[in-house]
Amino acid sequence: MNRTNIRVGLLGCGRVAQHYVKILTGDPGVSGLEIVGCADARSQAASATARALNSTAYSSLDELIGEARPDLVLVLTPSGDHAVHARTALEKGCHVVSEKPITLLPDDAYELAELATSMGRMYGCIFQNRYNPAVRKLKETFVEGRFGRIISACIRLRWCREQAYYEDDWHGTWAMDGGVINQQAIHHVDALNWICGPVERVSAAMANRMNELEAEDTMVAAIQFANGALGTIEATTAARPRDFEASLSIVGEKGTAQIGGIALNEIDVWEFIESRPSDENVFEEFSQAVPTGYGLSHGPMLQDIVDSLRTGNLEPPVPAHDAVRSVQLVHALYKSIEAGTWVNIDDKPLSSRLGVRTPTVNGDTHGH
Repeated sequence: MNRTNIRVGLLGCGRVAQHYVKILTGDPGVSGLEIVGCADARSQAASATARALNSTAYSSLDELIGEARPDLVLVLTPSGDHAVHARTALEKGCHVVSEKPITLLPDDAYELAELATSMGRMYGCIFQNRYNPAVRKLKETFVEGRFGRIISACIRLRWCREQAYYEDDWHGTWAMDGGVINQQAIHHVDALNWICGPVERVSAAMANRMNELEAEDTMVAAIQFANGALGTIEATTAARPRDFEASLSIVGEKGTAQIGGIALNEIDVWEFIESRPSDENVFEEFSQAVPTGYGLSHGPMLQDIVDSLRTGNLEPPVPAHDAVRSVQLVHALYKSIEAGTWVNIDDKPLSSRLGVRTPTVNGDTHGH
């Protein structure tokens, strides 16, 4: 692109959009972009977000694109609307980056990736935790082979969501969201698969221990990786009274490491048979304090997206073909519960419930 700034439109002015407001108006912010519009079917939400970003409020995606003409649309709507909103924006010639999950159904992500390629547009997903210093250090160390043969790898999410969180028309529903594994823990599923994957097969169980919702507030699973390692997933939004932990641990023949905090933001354990001088500083150098489970990495990720578009590079940090792996893994976990057995990822299993719905009208849905 030759334009100095990338024109950006926000679709959806709910909970996550308010985090974007903090990113875009804070220090250091994101340079090289201009927020040209904020769209939401709820006029008050759209107006409030637009005021905070010194922008213009719109009532729908069609209106946002038709009048503000953004180069890039950030899809921040409920999960079940990500596919239809991405398709509309791509067909109208916009680049699209969606909040997680990229879609609820894997085939939608593949089809939209093909559409984006045919249109010459960027299409990607936000998995900001991949930018956390602790996550990147763990990934680098894994790729380097410093763990040797992997014995086990595990994630644990212990967060708090009160019942009020689910008292809307989409959180926790099968058609629009899923439960803890697809709404909160998908970040950690993504990190586990990105670093240690691919996962070969899974066996899961779920329950509602504190909250009332269609899907689950608690899930546990056993997993087996293609490299033979075993692993576990433990995820819940029934922890009380606050968010306690979001951790990923790797046990290998040559060492053990764990990253934690509330957003995979701290290095908790770092021990190897063959130590290095740099190991002494790893805790301070790659850990960061974060105010919430969103962490601090949306800004750096958005900056990379904007910088890429300004140079004509259409490859986002997390492209659709990468982001969809987490969607496939989530479906496998649900399918294993529905079938009551182990499920192989290569069989491309689909849950009979997740994402099954009648699409809403384009742009007529409120924010994530």
